[in-house]
Amino acid sequence: MHTLLITGPGGAGRTTVAAATALAAARRGRRVLLLSGDIGDPLAALVGDPAAAGLRVARVDSGEEFREELVALQQRGSALLGMVGARPLGAEEITELPGAEQFALLRALRRAAAAPGIDLVVVDMPPLHQTVAALALPAQLRRYLARLLPAERQAARALRPVLAQLAGVPMPAQWLYETAARWDEELAAVQAVVEADTTELRLVAEPGPAAADALRLGRLGLALQQLPVSALVANRTVPAESADPWLAGLAAEQQKYAAEWAEELPVVALAHLGRDPRGPQDLERLADADGLVPAAPAPRRAWAVEDRLAEDGVLVWVVPLPGAHKRDLDLVRRGDELLLTAGPHRRIVPLPGALRRCTVSGAALAEGELRIRFTPDPGLWPRTQ
Repeated sequence: MHTLLITGPGGAGRTTVAAATALAAARRGRRVLLLSGDIGDPLAALVGDPAAAGLRVARVDSGEEFREELVALQQRGSALLGMVGARPLGAEEITELPGAEQFALLRALRRAAAAPGIDLVVVDMPPLHQTVAALALPAQLRRYLARLLPAERQAARALRPVLAQLAGVPMPAQWLYETAARWDEELAAVQAVVEADTTELRLVAEPGPAAADALRLGRLGLALQQLPVSALVANRTVPAESADPWLAGLAAEQQKYAAEWAEELPVVALAHLGRDPRGPQDLERLADADGLVPAAPAPRRAWAVEDRLAEDGVLVWVVPLPGAHKRDLDLVRRGDELLLTAGPHRRIVPLPGALRRCTVSGAALAEGELRIRFTPDPGLWPRTQ
């Protein structure tokens, strides 16, 4: 199963590009599922009859998923709610809260990745900054659960079933840990899909200075989460040959930024149709673009640890951060973890085993890589005979 996540700055046309990509892949014999969480279902007008296009199309109903999840949670905790005199909410009373869309889309992504008879899942993701936050969410929440409700510290584990029988209701701690364990299992499944070698990201942007700034920060956040970008779609490009000075100037600007992007990523150009795409015929034209159908994704590379003990007495952890500026970065060592900040993004990462026995002795940014130096701690480093 190959999963392609498509995102970009708001208004860049990512929904249209996702639909055109799915159609182009289906034309080449791939069994494609196109997944979207956009309100209003804009894919319906673009795709028309999915079966005629050789596609399966699914839309995430975040409101319904939120209601089902909250009702189920109340049912599992009904005895505890009864103890405190709480009145459960009915499904008809529940409206989704902010952030429910991201959770629903991630759960749908997990289900889609396991769907039978599908070769490629194309996902119309939210705008870039929201996508970065959503894809980081499973790992972040699992870390919070492990810190706040560590399974190894559950007190009186053997006594809780006995106490529950005597009281006639599940003990609050037991219910809480069981719920946390269920959430961790679901989050782990979503995280496995996000971090799989078979999952890749593709960015969509209209070439220009505003898009360049948004892409730089977005790519920085994705790199911090070790989520590589495989290609960039330069959308709504205008022809270079034009007698109209305004169009010629716009084309020159677009070519300038597209060329800069092509120095770092493969770029797929989609022509401007002269209007917003209106239906299947327009989508067919866009699907003809070269390079739109994704190849098999390349395996992801872990952040490398370079052994420079013999030369410089240090180990170097190499963290790729394309587009980073020195002013964007900050790092703090806390125990066996490193707190990394890159622009508006932050991630807490566990240190590899060898680096836990070292102290941070410096860091430098060069050519899109943050190189963090670690010096062995004599009190912790294995002694050689």
